Amino acid sequence: QLQLVESGGGLVQPGGSLRLSCAASGVTLDSYTIGWFRQAPGKERQGVSAISASGRTDYMDSVKGRFTISRDNAKNMVYLQLNSLKPEDTAVYYCAAENSANVPTMADYYYNNWGQGTRVTVSS
Repeated sequence: QLQLVESGGGLVQPGGSLRLSCAASGVTLDSYTIGWFRQAPGKERQGVSAISASGRTDYMDSVKGRFTISRDNAKNMVYLQLNSLKPEDTAVYYCAAENSANVPTMADYYYNNWGQGTRVTVSS
């Protein structure tokens, strides 16, 4: 059974950086599309970025040029590099995985496997 564990969140000042990690166990991720999502207090969950099994990527408009998704299939890991962080990036970040289609979708209904989340707080 696929399990996902996020890490790397924390408190950072505006303009700072973090690297979030998503570690998978139970299956190998090389055939999976991975999505990163976030949910801020009182707000709906948003799709932030996704990477397909073939390495195609997509990003929500507000993070393009600041966030970078990548994967290391040998380590069964997916990463989200967060640069130039803004207070509005504050949220719990989740990774999710699914292997039914090779597209970098950020639609949360597509994913059936979710991690528990890691909190990112951007504040001075």
